[in-house]
Amino acid sequence: MGKLSDVQIKQWIKAGERFDMRSDGDGLYLSFRKDYSIPVWRFRYRFAGKQRVMNMGSYSDLSLADARKLAKELRAKVSLGHDVAAEKQERKAEAAAKIEAEKNSVTVGKLADEYFERMILGRWKHPNIVRSRIERDIKPSIGKMKVEDVKPVHIDAMLQKIVKRGAPTIANDVLRWTRRMFDFAVKRYMVQYNPASAFDLSDAGGREEARDRALSREELVMLFEAMRDAKGFSHENMLTVKLLLLLAVRKQELTGARQTEFDLDNAVWHLPAERVKTETAIDIPLPPAAVEALRELQQLACGSEWLLPARKAQHRMIPHIHENTLNVAMAKLKPLMPGVSPFCIHDFRRTARTHLAALGIDPHIAERCLNHKIKGIEGIYNRHDYFDERRRALELWAKFLDACEKGSDWNVIPLRRPA
Repeated sequence: MGKLSDVQIKQWIKAGERFDMRSDGDGLYLSFRKDYSIPVWRFRYRFAGKQRVMNMGSYSDLSLADARKLAKELRAKVSLGHDVAAEKQERKAEAAAKIEAEKNSVTVGKLADEYFERMILGRWKHPNIVRSRIERDIKPSIGKMKVEDVKPVHIDAMLQKIVKRGAPTIANDVLRWTRRMFDFAVKRYMVQYNPASAFDLSDAGGREEARDRALSREELVMLFEAMRDAKGFSHENMLTVKLLLLLAVRKQELTGARQTEFDLDNAVWHLPAERVKTETAIDIPLPPAAVEALRELQQLACGSEWLLPARKAQHRMIPHIHENTLNVAMAKLKPLMPGVSPFCIHDFRRTARTHLAALGIDPHIAERCLNHKIKGIEGIYNRHDYFDERRRALELWAKFLDACEKGSDWNVIPLRRPA
């Protein structure tokens, strides 16, 4: 039989004529077996005295002209000592191994999720703080990288990006958690070394100084005015900020509160131990202004089990509002408070403690209002919780804040004149 032609091949396909090998010459063959849906090109050659056959591709992928061109290239390689069929099998095996390795590879995102599930969830009181750092800072920067591909340069780039956006404290937190994550990976033979191990706080946000910021009465007046006037600052946010000021609780204690914790008829918040930094449950007396704000928030929650349910779809994994929701909202107030030094929500607790002292509240009562343990021997032997005293103190503080909100003069007599 002479050279093959496209006309012949198409006729064979149309007629369904089956055959094993039909030669085009120079080692090029066409095969159209019964189990084939389309003819297949094969290249036959001898190597080391043995007959070898290599599949080149189907007729739908390789035209006759392309098959002849490829066969010519293969003959040239064989003449130079290449076993082209064996080399093709090796390439296929390498490609399959690479695909399998990619499928089984551990990305930083997977590492972060496993670390969170095994080392944070169920062990930390506020796991959402760690989850936030993972989702907002670590995953966007290096989450898609394989753990073994992460180098110190990638860690540095991630940290500097956070520092440049003006969040040095967060950069420090990200460094701490990234270092712990990769230590976790080293212990489980995912990587041989920790790419974040050489970094310290000077490479991230720098040494953190203790904060001493407290808002003055004039600044509190400006804060309430700004919350009323700021565009996009919701009524729900205003109520939440007022409660943080009124009760001097930690942000996570309020944002993660369930409706069942509140007994508004008796004006008490039963804060459970698992959500308290001191690991001790506490009953928080609620002044009338706090009860009023809580009743409004319960109505706005529309039947949710959470006092402050999540507002956006991206927070579905966290059923209540995210820790940064209030931070973002507070940023809207800064343009309306010119000349006021920067402050954050955590400064509200220091603000309350400072003004409680100015209002004549005994130090041990003021400390218990912030749920601080009483220090020294007294703290060991005195188990009294000062509930009634705390109620009177918080009611006086609430009157002070009400005057700030209304911008009226403050003329309530303190419980006790400071010495």
